[in-house]
Amino acid sequence: MLSAIKRKISTLFSDLEYYLARWKHSRKLPALEAGDRQILNALKKDGVCVTTLADLGLDSSSELLKAAYQQLSQMENPNNSHLDERLPQISTVTGLSEFSNWGKETRLLNIIENYIGLPVAFHGVHLRKDFPSKHQFGTLLWHSDAEDRRIIKIFIYLNDVEEKTGPFEYIPRSLAPVFSWKYIQLYYKLYKSGYMGIDDEEVKPIIPKSAWKSCPGPAGTVIIVDTKNALHHGTVRTEERSALFFCYTANPPERPDLCTQYWDDTYPRAELRSVLDGVKVST
Repeated sequence: MLSAIKRKISTLFSDLEYYLARWKHSRKLPALEAGDRQILNALKKDGVCVTTLADLGLDSSSELLKAAYQQLSQMENPNNSHLDERLPQISTVTGLSEFSNWGKETRLLNIIENYIGLPVAFHGVHLRKDFPSKHQFGTLLWHSDAEDRRIIKIFIYLNDVEEKTGPFEYIPRSLAPVFSWKYIQLYYKLYKSGYMGIDDEEVKPIIPKSAWKSCPGPAGTVIIVDTKNALHHGTVRTEERSALFFCYTANPPERPDLCTQYWDDTYPRAELRSVLDGVKVST
């Protein structure tokens, strides 16, 4: 009991320090262009903004796409078609400049800093291929991420995504006042799952499917989302989907141990593969 009380007090002090830091930093936030402020407003309203690489207009986008498709072509077949639950194939591409340069574009960092409210940490990039599935498991379950109090992840579709390819789906935060008690019920179910996720059938009686927001789109669609505060999931698919995943938090994040996967050896690292390929060619 005493240890639980101490943890609660520690958490309260930590939260107080966090909100004080945000208040102090509010006077130092970078200025935004009108179009970028629209993105910020969408994030504040619903926790998600859907746009495209073309509309963002970042200078490094063409190099990003070229490198992404090149890396996709080099990902080995995981030979998992016989499995009932086919885990995504993930490659860490943070070490390649085409990806890190895009992720650290000044305009992008300025938008994210304005939303998070503190100096930003860019953790890295995953290139991810998701496979057909017959039922919900893993990130196909409704969930929220835990790296920080506010997290921005940017998903970029690398192929056209429609219902059969499993679009990203979320519950808009602007619905919270309408479903206030129901939101508490939903997050209680998530807590009871050990934060492993809940399926559609558990969500439907609480938040109707008509309130869920699906995000299909052509290749080059960009989804900017606070994955901590917007309940979300990937949907069951019958065809593969490929995408890039960029991750940002405050610097430092609340849970730095959950951020290392974007640069460590949790997944195959593309820059190491490139070095090995170079060695093979030279021998």
